[in-house]
Amino acid sequence: MVRVPLTDEERERGERLGLALRAARAGRSMVDVAAEAGISVETLRKIETGRIPTPTFFTVTAIADAVGLPLDELRAATEPPGSSALSRAS
Repeated sequence: MVRVPLTDEERERGERLGLALRAARAGRSMVDVAAEAGISVETLRKIETGRIPTPTFFTVTAIADAVGLPLDELRAATEPPGSSALSRAS
């Protein structure tokens, strides 16, 4: 199976996801958060730095749970600057 290259928007969304998760992790160590989420530290590092811009839903929810970040806040944090989730829902 050939994977279609990611668009610039997808890569940027992955970077915003990583920034939001890193900010929510705050002072906690990557080791602690990764262990609580049930993932490797390297996977968490790659997500936080945008090197894995499209992690699986279950991985994202596990990290969000580990850092206490509600999914609706995380989704809002991944929206492009100046966009509104309400305009998309219409």
